[in-house]
Amino acid sequence: MKLGMARGEVCLRVSAILVLVLTACLVALDTQTKVVFISIEKKATYKDLNALKILVYVTCAAAGYNLLLLCKHSIWSRKNFKGSYLCMAWICFSLDQIAVYMTFAANTATMGAAVLAISGSEAFQWLKVCDKFTRFCVEIGGALLCGYAASMLMALISTISAYKVFRMYSPKWFLRLKSA
Repeated sequence: MKLGMARGEVCLRVSAILVLVLTACLVALDTQTKVVFISIEKKATYKDLNALKILVYVTCAAAGYNLLLLCKHSIWSRKNFKGSYLCMAWICFSLDQIAVYMTFAANTATMGAAVLAISGSEAFQWLKVCDKFTRFCVEIGGALLCGYAASMLMALISTISAYKVFRMYSPKWFLRLKSA
């Protein structure tokens, strides 16, 4: 059971890294240039919207975090650290939770900004951006789908981390470790 769960966690982390990197690349490398007036050109990039910049930073940080955990997993499996396993399990569980919430929050904030880019807002006199930069908006939509997929993969990883932490406690006594 332990080996199967460890392999599953490694596969989920590798998948999450790939999808997070794909999300960051789709957002960061997406540009579109349009002629606005006779010879005036406007270029749309991720730097034009703060939510897109934050999404790139958060997804890169989450991918780096998962890569570090993969390295920890390979080192941890070779050595026997019985005394610090509980502490490390709690730290990994907490950091996994933070990573899930941060990526989900960044994707949701970007989704809100994308809705404004699609529909505009007459009250604030914001124009519909996606009428002019259609390809840019479609690619950002694909990046958001990848971002939510990465959030779901990381939620599964967090579930495995929770299982690792709480299986060490007794089912009969509240917050008492199991006897060896």
